[in-house]
Amino acid sequence: MTSDLSFGLDTFGDVPEGDDGVPVSHAAAIRQVVEEAVMADDLGVDAIALGEHHRPEYSISTPETVLAAIAARTSRIRLGSGVTVLSSDDPVRVFQRFATVDAVSNGRAEVILGRGSFTESFPLFGYDLADYDELFDEKLQLFVQLLDEKPVTWSGTKRAALENADVFPKTESGRLTTWVGVGGTPQSVVRTAYHGLPLMLAIIGGAPDRFAPYLDLYRRAADQFGTVAHPVGMHSPGFVADTDEEAREIYYPRFKVNRDRIGRERGWPPITPREFEHEIESGSLYVGSPETVARKIARAVQTLGVGRFDLIYTAGSQPVSARLRAVELYGSKVVPMVRDLVSAP
Repeated sequence: MTSDLSFGLDTFGDVPEGDDGVPVSHAAAIRQVVEEAVMADDLGVDAIALGEHHRPEYSISTPETVLAAIAARTSRIRLGSGVTVLSSDDPVRVFQRFATVDAVSNGRAEVILGRGSFTESFPLFGYDLADYDELFDEKLQLFVQLLDEKPVTWSGTKRAALENADVFPKTESGRLTTWVGVGGTPQSVVRTAYHGLPLMLAIIGGAPDRFAPYLDLYRRAADQFGTVAHPVGMHSPGFVADTDEEAREIYYPRFKVNRDRIGRERGWPPITPREFEHEIESGSLYVGSPETVARKIARAVQTLGVGRFDLIYTAGSQPVSARLRAVELYGSKVVPMVRDLVSAP
């Protein structure tokens, strides 16, 4: 799949530090993401994906709103979510919002649907976590029908039924690009193949090659169901600076604060410098100079045979200037280096 490899950047709109070391406002953080997307577009990065969160350390709760702002200032970069938590949203409204982004961006929108690794949206919007799996399964079934852009008749247990309902706006292409984001459960991989949708793997820890069986499962399941096995994407966290030392110095202390905060909620022990280094050397943290990060990405995409790699370039309150530099280095140096490495005989 590496001959048609594409590259993206992902962010949850983490609230960064300003030049004075003080976290900026949520509003300023959103504007910062727009500036980073504009730079990525100028540099030829293929896609940007914005994650949906409802927590104080993240600024983006409605990715499609920010994507519309980005659409107005860019010309080529694909605009997606990473992910839209479909379980706690309405499939019709999600389709309408992203079809609207598709319109204002001249066909550049894509949605990545997921169950979400955070649960704040469920009580916020009145959903029961006991229905976690059923909500996603049922709503995904409806969303897949909406993608045909024809009148829909559908019924389920978690949403009002639809009878010959036509949904607007339509896309000019006739189909909204839609992925399913999966964190690594076989059932989710099989479900994605069943619906014939592209698979985006969230590989955020451990060696990337441990996900190889999931790619094989996706392809085998698609063959069994008679659907299309699309090129698989992967996204993983990382950070690029001019040198390995600078990348670690900027990234680690702020990454640790964020990681340990989430870890306390989930019963994880605090991350240690040794664990951090291990993830850089052998796991799924792509932190370092452009050369270091490019070599590691090239190994991962060649090992797994994926068609797209997205770097989650924010994970904590890394300063505004450092984030802009990371985007610049990713687009201007890392991506060309990876293309050269994977195309070398």
